[in-house]
Amino acid sequence: MQEPNINDQDNRMTQLIEQHQHLPGALLPLLHAVQLTFGYIPHTTVPAIAEALALSRAEVHGVISFYHGFRSQSCGRHLLQVCCAEACQARGSRQLVEHTRQKLGVDFHQTTADGEITLEPVYCLGNCATGPSVRIGDRILGRVDPAVMDRLLDDLTRVPLRFQSPETSDIKRGPQ
Repeated sequence: MQEPNINDQDNRMTQLIEQHQHLPGALLPLLHAVQLTFGYIPHTTVPAIAEALALSRAEVHGVISFYHGFRSQSCGRHLLQVCCAEACQARGSRQLVEHTRQKLGVDFHQTTADGEITLEPVYCLGNCATGPSVRIGDRILGRVDPAVMDRLLDDLTRVPLRFQSPETSDIKRGPQ
């Protein structure tokens, strides 16, 4: 997701603040709304959030950085989370993480050069009995080993075929 236009971002932030600032415990609902709107929480929105809720910028940033569900950078088209909790580690998630890092050429909190996949750790997906587990978008998958991960990554990074019309094709047609 690209950086939002600053004027559009300001207008949308004003709307979001107006919708949420009077709620009890408004910070979390407002942060969720900002992330839902922009795909992440742009650092440029923190001052407006802090001012509207009578908080310091440090308090807002502290909440954003504390909760792993909030992102302060844009995310790839696919968010791939690998469980790093103890139960999944006991079932091989450390090896899966290393394999995935090497395969994608990125570390946690980074996005592949093509913008397709962002890799993040997560600490418990509630799928402990079938670890190691991963989440891709809203799908949670268990018993993911390096071979399964390779298939998942291949599915996520496939470039759709582009078909050309017969008029623009360089392919010679046979007799008709």
